[in-house]
Amino acid sequence: MKLAIMQPYLFPYIGYFQLIQSVDVFVIYDDVNFIKRGWINRNRILINSEEYLFTLPLIKASQNKKINEIYINDPVNNKKNLLKLIEYGYSKAPYFNQVFYLIEEIFLTKEDNLSGFIKLSLEKISYFLEIRTKFLVSSSIDKDINLKGQYKILDICKCLKADEYINAIGGIELYDKELFRKNKIHLSFIKSMELTYDQGGGSFIPWLSIIDMLMFVPKKEIQAMLNQYELI
Repeated sequence: MKLAIMQPYLFPYIGYFQLIQSVDVFVIYDDVNFIKRGWINRNRILINSEEYLFTLPLIKASQNKKINEIYINDPVNNKKNLLKLIEYGYSKAPYFNQVFYLIEEIFLTKEDNLSGFIKLSLEKISYFLEIRTKFLVSSSIDKDINLKGQYKILDICKCLKADEYINAIGGIELYDKELFRKNKIHLSFIKSMELTYDQGGGSFIPWLSIIDMLMFVPKKEIQAMLNQYELI
């Protein structure tokens, strides 16, 4: 069984969804500490053909709290505000009418837990793209909570009976392939190929939120892009 584990990111870029598609089970790492100024509650879209960093406001977010302990601040109004921002930025995009209903459905849910909201959004976008990977949250797994780093990942792999673990390329210096091999788990890293598409004018800005790609690229082409990576 192929497994991947990643922190929950808010409407992440296509590389995150490539990782999801590459495995049988995707574990949302929700019981690790929140990271400020990361991608857990913010991402980048286009506004007037310019890069724009949007943020989902949170209640007393702290790096001393686990991700699944954090809640969205004033969720009804802040979700609506972000939805209006996306509508403003992409109302003239070629696939706005096909995609906005999906984004709207996600934002108008009553889920106010940050991790729960992101899990829901990942599931709905994956379903739209016909990715059938199973999602779990790490807090639901009966694991050794005293372990750290790659040993904690190894323990989760063993709990779920995974024989292959795929990690984002950014972790290549953090994980030891030989250690995984000794534990009968094949470790590989996913590296996205360079992807470009028409963003409606201006210079191309890579690796924006999946929202941008959904608005500008037909579903069939995105599905093809999901396979444009290499495992190393």
